[in-house]
Amino acid sequence: MTERVAEYGWGSSFPDFRSADVARVRERLQAFVVDASPEQLRAWMESIPPLQREVDEVLVRDSLAATYSAILEYEVPMESRRPDVLLLVGGGVMVLELNGKPDFSQADIDQAAAYARDLRSYHRECAGRDVVPVLVPTRARGYVTFRDGVHVAGPDHLDKLVRELTVERPRTPIDREKFLNANAYCPLPTLVGAARELIRSGELRTINRASAATDPAVDEISRIIHQAALTKSRHLILLTGVPGAGKTLVGLRTVHAHYLDDLSTPRDGAKPTAPAVFLSGNGPLVEVLQYELRGAGGDGKTFVRGVREYVKRYSARPERVPPEHVLVFDEAQRAWDAAKMSDSHGKDSIRSEPEQFVEFADRVPEWCVVLGLIGSGQEINVGEEGGVGQWFTAVAGSKRPTGWTVHAPPAIADQFRASNIEIESRPALSLEVELRYHAADDLHRFVAGILAAESRASLADVGAKLAAQDYHLRITR
Repeated sequence: MTERVAEYGWGSSFPDFRSADVARVRERLQAFVVDASPEQLRAWMESIPPLQREVDEVLVRDSLAATYSAILEYEVPMESRRPDVLLLVGGGVMVLELNGKPDFSQADIDQAAAYARDLRSYHRECAGRDVVPVLVPTRARGYVTFRDGVHVAGPDHLDKLVRELTVERPRTPIDREKFLNANAYCPLPTLVGAARELIRSGELRTINRASAATDPAVDEISRIIHQAALTKSRHLILLTGVPGAGKTLVGLRTVHAHYLDDLSTPRDGAKPTAPAVFLSGNGPLVEVLQYELRGAGGDGKTFVRGVREYVKRYSARPERVPPEHVLVFDEAQRAWDAAKMSDSHGKDSIRSEPEQFVEFADRVPEWCVVLGLIGSGQEINVGEEGGVGQWFTAVAGSKRPTGWTVHAPPAIADQFRASNIEIESRPALSLEVELRYHAADDLHRFVAGILAAESRASLADVGAKLAAQDYHLRITR
């Protein structure tokens, strides 16, 4: 089943919004934003009437305004961020960010600009249309200024801004149902092309240094993905490696691969623009990768996302179908178990992250590949002790376990050979040479020894060798 509607608090035509009872609008918003603070509730009650007055003035002046739409608290998919108001008017979209003050800060400007940037980059219905960010200090009056591409104006000036947008670029208004289709939020093709070119050209400062060393693993993964598409089957690939061996680079090269466009299955009459995604629970890593990929546009989020938001989005509604055919899970050995997921999300019946990802993959039409990147000895937090075994448990518990094949390096394949799961042993899926810091080729042995609580004496030789290579380690409490 394909989900049709995105998440938002209120969405209606201009006439319906103008005539709606303020308390009714607030109740709808409160039902959507369940953790709304008393300050937020008060802000809604104060801001809705001025917005309704401005919409009324637009309706009086513009004969097409009856076809315009107002959307409040639209949740940006996989972001948990919500612009206050979107107005689908004339030639495009006005993004309103309300701040409840008589003045504003640079942070307010940046927030409004970021919402507009994401809609331009990721919303299908915004392609080729004007997306105009407007910061609205609700206690200001008139037009205030234009800074960094953002209009700043009091609520009383909104009708004039709408008029400028609709007069200068008259076009058929965006259809609200099409805008709210959850599948409409996806990277635009130009952004996808730019991100792929950035990876292909090797212009990134750090993550492309080891491309040749990771070629065997990338080629093996490509073979498995083509096999999955050809046979319409589902596969779990486990790639292991010591820290710094290039696992992240393998994952990034995989999700940016051009061939995925030809293999993907159409949805709603069109193929997904980004048929793969790199997901990580390591927040700083996600920020670094997105920063490095920002040169392609779209704030670097075309193929790289945080795993927690992804899980939240697709676990909330079983009818949601991920657009991707290839899901790359970074640090798969650190995936949360069921107890940690339940504790974090406050639900008793919640499953482990591996179980959820296998279930997400089962929803994808025709074929899917889950690629788990596994670092040696890096299960370091509570809820991560289950390690690699959780992934085999998840596949065994799939609704279609016989439709899955697991591909793993010999050390893992031999360990789980006794299970009823089909396992292929692939040496190319093991990266054992550290590339990030060439001199410290025994670093992973030292770290693994520390995590395994080996004696100080047993680690002394390795530590001395690392020190001789100018890699100095200190243990502190």
